Amino acid sequence: MEEEKLFKLVLLKDAHDFLKSLPQKTVAKIFKNIDIVAAGNKDRNLFKKLKNSEIWEFRTEYGGNAYRLFAFWDTNMETLVVATHGILKKTQKTPQKEIEKAEKIRENYFKENNN
Repeated sequence: MEEEKLFKLVLLKDAHDFLKSLPQKTVAKIFKNIDIVAAGNKDRNLFKKLKNSEIWEFRTEYGGNAYRLFAFWDTNMETLVVATHGILKKTQKTPQKEIEKAEKIRENYFKENNN
């Protein structure tokens, strides 16, 4: 029997391209962490809402690197988490321009989908 998921993940083009650019083992680790969150684990080290924003980040530490996949919720038709894009994080703080990019993508997504 398949485990019940709290959401379905949708990858937008930039998120898909980011994941395609990474080594397969890194991608496997990122998806393993996403599955843990989708199964109901509320570990903020894996999935965290960013301050003053509707953007969340999937957080993966692997091979000494910090990977972030930015996302937002769309619960209009079914519960979706829409991944906008990702980065290999170089600093402790999440760059504001990456949050702003995710917010702009979110805004356009809802305009295009009339949500």
